[in-house]
Amino acid sequence: QVQLVESGGGLVQPGGSLRLSCAASGGTLDDYAISWLRQAPGKEREGVSCISSSDGRTYYADSVKGRFTISRDNAKNTVYLQMNSLKPEDTAVYYCATATRPGCSAGVPFRLWGQGTQVTVSS
Repeated sequence: QVQLVESGGGLVQPGGSLRLSCAASGGTLDDYAISWLRQAPGKEREGVSCISSSDGRTYYADSVKGRFTISRDNAKNTVYLQMNSLKPEDTAVYYCATATRPGCSAGVPFRLWGQGTQVTVSS
C-alpha cells in the first residue's frame, strides 16, 4: 500500500517562499496524478494544484497561479509544490493526495492522502 508523506511546511513571512514535498513509500507514484489541496481554519478544503503522470500536465487554482509551481521527480518518487510570493491567505494545512489515476480529474474521489503539513504565512 502506497503511503504519502508531506514535508516542508513552516512559518514564513509574507512574500516568502516554501517548497513542500510529497514522498511516497511502499510503492511508486509514477502512474498517478498527484494533487495538492489545502484547508484553512473554518474553511472548506480546496484544490491547489495537480500534476498528471502521463504527460506532466499541470493545473492550478486561480488563487495560486503564477505563484505556485508543481513538479514531480519520479526517480525520487516525490512531488513538489514550490510556493513563492506567499500571502497570509495561503495559511492552511496542505495535503497531497491521489485518486490513483494517471490524469487530473475533477470530482474523482481521492483514495490516498498524506497527513498534511502546516503552512503559516505571517509577519
